[in-house]
Amino acid sequence: MNLIAPLGHALWMAFAMLWEILWPLILGFGLSAVVQAVVSKSEMTRLLPDDSPRSLAIACGLGAASSSCSYAAVALARSIFRKGANFTAALAFQLASTNLVAELTIIIIVLMGWQFAAAEFVGGPLMVVLMALLLKRFLSRELVAQARTQAN
Repeated sequence: MNLIAPLGHALWMAFAMLWEILWPLILGFGLSAVVQAVVSKSEMTRLLPDDSPRSLAIACGLGAASSSCSYAAVALARSIFRKGANFTAALAFQLASTNLVAELTIIIIVLMGWQFAAAEFVGGPLMVVLMALLLKRFLSRELVAQARTQAN
């Protein structure tokens, strides 16, 4: 039984996957580092202080303006949470940065049509509202405090 060829193929596939994932990871952690270095805790706390509609709208706007890379979205959401943003607002940012970005909309229009893009822009904010309502109902302050402690 020859194991060298399948093992070599598996190693090549692992390297190819690493290569594909490496660049979005570098982007995500790089942007996260910029947020950590440049944005002050007081500014982030002022910008996204709570889970009010205003804070969630700002978080969605910032998310839509950011990268559509999910690795970057997670790293940035963690960074803004660490900098003092409300937990729900940080999650709204993360959701918007993967679902409401302009380049994704263009791709959806080209590949699937404007109806899907419209559904994305209607469904995205609805998901944020639903998420905020569910978190308000089921997420305790103690869990958020534990998350903030773990994130720091």
